[in-house]
Amino acid sequence: MIAFLGYYHKEATYGIRQGLGQLDIMFNAKPLDVYLADTSFTEEQKSKIRLIQEIRQFTVDSLGLDKSNSYTKLYNQHGNPILWTVTACAPFNFEAKRWSFPIFGTFSYKGFFDKQLAKQARDKLRDEGFDAEVGEVSAWSTLGVLNDPILSNMLNRNVGSLSRLIIHELTHGTLYVKNSVSYNENLADFVGDEGAKRFLIYKYGRHSIEYVTYMARKEDRKVFSEYILKGTKELDSLYLSFPESMSVDQKNELKNKKISEITKGIQHLQFANDRYCDYFSDFTPNNTFFMGFKRYRGKQNEFKEEFDNQFNGDFHAYMTYLKETYKPLF
Repeated sequence: MIAFLGYYHKEATYGIRQGLGQLDIMFNAKPLDVYLADTSFTEEQKSKIRLIQEIRQFTVDSLGLDKSNSYTKLYNQHGNPILWTVTACAPFNFEAKRWSFPIFGTFSYKGFFDKQLAKQARDKLRDEGFDAEVGEVSAWSTLGVLNDPILSNMLNRNVGSLSRLIIHELTHGTLYVKNSVSYNENLADFVGDEGAKRFLIYKYGRHSIEYVTYMARKEDRKVFSEYILKGTKELDSLYLSFPESMSVDQKNELKNKKISEITKGIQHLQFANDRYCDYFSDFTPNNTFFMGFKRYRGKQNEFKEEFDNQFNGDFHAYMTYLKETYKPLF
């Protein structure tokens, strides 16, 4: 027993910290009526609070997601970020660093409610030889365990982005397959994207500025994602070509040259919004960046083909099939 506690001391300490951070948010989240009556909240923010309630109902009625009480309260961030994740990857392949947690399974990221602790974890991983980064998180799901609140910073998003985000997170609350982070994130991204399109048509119409804007940005995301996924494959092929005798310095030189080619190549793509052309203006990506795109976007075409060809675009039938095929976490 003593040996067990010693081995799992770090995991237990981490779990307690995360639990306390999550509970602080849950206990300080307030009913939506409080903020709808709050004069410090703008009418635009209040309209998005109401919009989220429409999205919630739409996911049940039209997408086949489970009904829940998530997003019926709001936590006021006062403009401050509240969660960061640490991701890590081997330097010369796309094998992600994984963390295991009792009940929940294995994840290729680790969350922190304290940014300094996240940076410390990142630095330790870098010392161990990993490519590692800290990223700010704008939303997350407790996978149906708790009723997730609206985070006030969500209200800064445009209606298309907000719709996609809420549907993405509610998909996690409906189905989350243990030890399958890539599958879960790709599924939630697919349902979030396709579901947002349908909601915007339902709410505003196919010729509305909301829908047209969303589709233009969706096309930009697709162009960018496909380019990065192509670059990821090129990097993977490069790593596989390295002979065992090659030095780390030589590997890094070739790796950095390929990443530089990828980041500069973005200038040759066509975007409706040219913000993508400046995507790499203030940072140079490493393996964690490319691994992240594989995790979230690498299987989008597979889901789309399955959804269209086997289920004729019927979300209720598709979600019923998925819940019967893959045992949900809870």
